[in-house]
Amino acid sequence: MTHALDSERTAALTGAASVAIEAITGSEWPTLLAEALREIEATWQESAEVCADIAWQARAAQNSALVVLTPEHVTAAGPDPVIRRTYRHLYLSTLRYDFRCRDIEDLMNKVPVSVLNEDPYSEALYGFSRLGQSRSDGLAVMHRVLVAAPGHPKTLHVLLHGVWLGTFLPGRAPMLLMLVGLLPKGGLNDPIALFRMASARRALGHYPEALTAIDHALELLAPGELAVHADLVRERLLITAANDLTRLIHNRPDPTP
Repeated sequence: MTHALDSERTAALTGAASVAIEAITGSEWPTLLAEALREIEATWQESAEVCADIAWQARAAQNSALVVLTPEHVTAAGPDPVIRRTYRHLYLSTLRYDFRCRDIEDLMNKVPVSVLNEDPYSEALYGFSRLGQSRSDGLAVMHRVLVAAPGHPKTLHVLLHGVWLGTFLPGRAPMLLMLVGLLPKGGLNDPIALFRMASARRALGHYPEALTAIDHALELLAPGELAVHADLVRERLLITAANDLTRLIHNRPDPTP
């Protein structure tokens, strides 16, 4: 019976996403998605799953949530929490894809704490904004989210993205590996997780392991993901360049007589 319910729920979420995708080039797609998610009484986890993907697709279609929504859709109170949450997830996810950490932080500082307590995904996006600026106070937010939403893949990816972006965070590389390890199957079937893993391995000087991870990511990446493919190729070039430079230094002749 559980499998039947899961199948029905997946179909309902797919249907809600399809409504938005069909209208993705117009101005009403966020409203259509919000109403569809309200109709099925989507949880915050389900909203995160759908909104993160739709926000990415709308951005690729050059009609991102930042074009058709306003910051007030994130901060204003509304009568229906599912609709407010949908708008919040769409807008903040798009800011995340654009690396606009300060904008996320400014908006989230206007959202009541009570709202965040009921929506760990939004709190994870707040954590991303702090971590992405290499602010160590983002680590406390990250740990709160990990307690509130253990093992939720989309939420883990938000935190991973923030740590990856936060170049000067203390213990950044081991932290990336820890977060990847919390994903299903240790992230080994996830090209983005493998990309983060490769970055961490490179930072630690583990070049063969980094190369294995990035090559596996390239094998798993879906066709048509051209922007992500370019990111993976750049990471592969960084790994090989770092490895070559390290070998050159180690093989350099001793200058002392």
